[in-house]
Amino acid sequence: MSVILAIESSCDETSVAICDNGKITANVIANQTIHQNYGGVIPELASRVHQQNIVPVIQQALIDAKVSKKELTAVAFTRGPGLLGSLLVGVSFAKSFALALDLPLIAINHMHAHILAHFIEDPKPSFPFLCLTVSGGHTQIVLVKDYFDMEIVGSTLDDAAGEAFDKTAKILNLPYPGGPLIDVHARTGNPLAFKFPEPQIKGLNYSFSGLKTAILYFIRDNEKVNPNFISENLDDICASVQYSIVNILLNKVKKAAQEYQIKDIAIAGGVSANTGLRNTLAQFAERLGWNVYIPAFEYCTDNAAMIAIAGHYKYIKKEFVGQEIAPTSRMEF
Repeated sequence: MSVILAIESSCDETSVAICDNGKITANVIANQTIHQNYGGVIPELASRVHQQNIVPVIQQALIDAKVSKKELTAVAFTRGPGLLGSLLVGVSFAKSFALALDLPLIAINHMHAHILAHFIEDPKPSFPFLCLTVSGGHTQIVLVKDYFDMEIVGSTLDDAAGEAFDKTAKILNLPYPGGPLIDVHARTGNPLAFKFPEPQIKGLNYSFSGLKTAILYFIRDNEKVNPNFISENLDDICASVQYSIVNILLNKVKKAAQEYQIKDIAIAGGVSANTGLRNTLAQFAERLGWNVYIPAFEYCTDNAAMIAIAGHYKYIKKEFVGQEIAPTSRMEF
C-alpha cells in the first residue's frame, strides 16, 4: 500500500500529484505566464515563482485527492535534468516535507518519468517497446526493456525538435510559447506548400540545427521579394515546417522499429502533444502494423503525475534516497 506525493519543478511548471497504489488521484499544475513578456523562460524568475506556487499547489493536490498528510507513505520529486534553480525549489521542499513527516524520499529522472507516463492509464505498452521522447531540450529514441531498464538508441547531435519548433515560431514572430501555435496554424495549411531539407544523418541519431538554418534563410530570402510573405503564407509555412520535423522524427523511429523488430511504439514529452505528430504516427502505425501508445494530453507536458507513477514503481522496489540528495541540471539517463 502506498500513497505518494510527487513534486515536479524542472522548468516553469509547479506541479504536485498524488498516486494512491498506482492510481493518480490528483495532478495540479500551476503555469508561469510571466515568461511570455520575455519570449522564453527566465531561470531566475522561474525559481522565484516556484517558491510562491509550491505550498498552495501541494495543498490543492491533497484536497483533490482527499488525503491528509498523515496518510502519505513517501515523497517523490524530480531530481533532474532541468533548470537548477527551479529544481532546487522542488527538491528542497520535498526534503523538508519528508523530514517533517518522517517519510522516505524517491528521486526521479525527469526523462524516465516522461516515458513512464504511459503507465498512468490504459492501454499500457508491453516490454520491450520503443519510445520517441521529444521536448524542447531532448529528442531521443529509447529502447524500454523494463520500468527502469532503458537504453537510448538514438538522440539529437545538436538541437532538439522542440527547439526547431520554437525557433521557427520566433522567426515567424509568433508569441511565446510559439511551438503550440505552429501546430494550430498548421491545421489549416498545406504541408506540401514548401519543402525543407531532411538531414542526412546515419544511424538513428537526429540533427535539427541545419533545418533551423534552412528555415531562417528561406524566410529571409522570401521576405526580400515580398515583405508580406509571412502574413500571406503563415498557415502553409507552419504546416510545411511541421510536416518536415514530424517526418524526420518518424522516419528514424521506423528505422529503429525495423532494426529492433519491435511493433510497440510510444511517444512522450511536450512535443508529443503536437497533433501533426500524433496524426502522422497513426498513419505510420496503420501502414506498418504498429501498436501505438500516446499519453493523455495532460501527461505529455511537464506534470507531477508522471513523477508520481515513476515514484510508485520505485517505491515497490524500495529505491529510496537520503537527505543528502541534491538536484542536478544534467542527469545521466
